[in-house]
Amino acid sequence: MTFCLNTKIIGPTNPENIKNAVILLHGYGGDGQDISLLTLNWQRFLPSTVFLCPDGHQKCKINPSGYQWFDLSIDDEKYILDESIKAENILFKFINEIKSKFKLSNSKIILGGFSQGCMMSINLGLTTEEKFNSIIGFSGKIINKEDLQKRKISNTKMFLLHGDSDEVVHPSSLLEANDFLIRNSVEVKIYMLKNCGHHIPVEASSLALNYIKNNLSQ
Repeated sequence: MTFCLNTKIIGPTNPENIKNAVILLHGYGGDGQDISLLTLNWQRFLPSTVFLCPDGHQKCKINPSGYQWFDLSIDDEKYILDESIKAENILFKFINEIKSKFKLSNSKIILGGFSQGCMMSINLGLTTEEKFNSIIGFSGKIINKEDLQKRKISNTKMFLLHGDSDEVVHPSSLLEANDFLIRNSVEVKIYMLKNCGHHIPVEASSLALNYIKNNLSQ
């Protein structure tokens, strides 16, 4: 079976050994190979987990060698929202393909993402009919609070991390997301990384791994 998105797959080669999945979504202008670097450390602690790192469905206009989940070259909130919802639909199709191939329910799937990938993960986690196991988000934000509040139908719990020196997505986005999620009855844990810009340091990777291990063991 091939997926609707070109995907880097890391993990057990025998599907019978797969008990759960972690789907990692890259940032703006990145690709599945970029975000898959997180699995270099995670994989040995999660032997029954398959990691899936898809490329975005669109070539990035700013960085043609990379991909995007939605276009940021046009500074228009409605356009960005519309494009992100199109990406949601594609990603839900992708997730359903994964569920079918590996015979997994949403409760056995963790979504993760960096920057734009984090934004998509938050939306996916709150607009799915059956909540996922959990979400790990690095350096992201909520794309449109008013729209998400209207469309929210589930409460996937989340762990969001952000650098206090992020020069791309302002650190205040973490606090705004935390406030939104709490007010909408979503279990959320946040962590502000000291002296950290727009990237995923070893500290964040380790904290995320511990969160994943705890949630998959429950």
